[in-house]
Amino acid sequence: MTALAGTTPPRIEARGVTVRFGGLVALDSVDLAVPPGSVVGLVGPNGAGKSTLFAVLSGLLRPSSGAVLMDGRDVTSVSAQARARRGLARTFQHPELFPGLTVREHVVLAYRLRHARRRVWTDLVTAGGFRRAGAEEDRRVDGILAALRLTPHVHLPVSGLPLGTGRLLEIARALAVDPDVLLLDEPSSGLDSRETDELASTLTGLVAEHGVSLLLVEHDVELVLGMSDVVHVLDFGVKISEGTPSEVRADPAVRAAYLGAEHDEAEKDVDKDEDEERASA
Repeated sequence: MTALAGTTPPRIEARGVTVRFGGLVALDSVDLAVPPGSVVGLVGPNGAGKSTLFAVLSGLLRPSSGAVLMDGRDVTSVSAQARARRGLARTFQHPELFPGLTVREHVVLAYRLRHARRRVWTDLVTAGGFRRAGAEEDRRVDGILAALRLTPHVHLPVSGLPLGTGRLLEIARALAVDPDVLLLDEPSSGLDSRETDELASTLTGLVAEHGVSLLLVEHDVELVLGMSDVVHVLDFGVKISEGTPSEVRADPAVRAAYLGAEHDEAEKDVDKDEDEERASA
């Protein structure tokens, strides 16, 4: 399957993706597209199917039916490694880092995997160490570290990093391969409110400046609504809503299921208190 002439296909797209685990339907005919230079949000409660969809899009899980496309080309049967070479990168809910490497070495290794694969052999196998390779590598690696506010930690081993800093490092490592599309799995987990705001600003800046597309899965719904151009909402493997943040926020089904349930109960409690106060006046 390819895009129609004269149109720009999505960086990555799910078409009618269904995933079954025995009798359990984890995803049911889900469609989702991430256009070039956009931020797309994916929200839903635990068990909604978000992680399953991420696994399908990144090539870690083959769907029972449906298709995955990158830039209009069917990659449903393409491996995760091959999708990475085509410009896909992702992070995980729990940072996957190497305890023996420093912060900077993580980003250097990722950069060389994309731009100087022969150096990876020298670095890791022949005891050559992470010697500086050139000005362009330094510029790119140092720029990424600065953008994620990791410069003060560059020489620290990752084994002692706080969770939030480790999560920022995983994002930095993903960006070092110069992806066309980046799948972010709970990127704000472990960050405080200031760090979350800084992360949102950094990611939206990367989209604007470098054209990378983002697919963002987050429990912090306000972060998703504040960053995304389009938001998709899953419930028990079924997509129940899709639209702009304002459209999704106003959707009664979404408000009842995810955004408004606790808020509506709080409002009811306030109204009840006010009624009791008026009655006793």
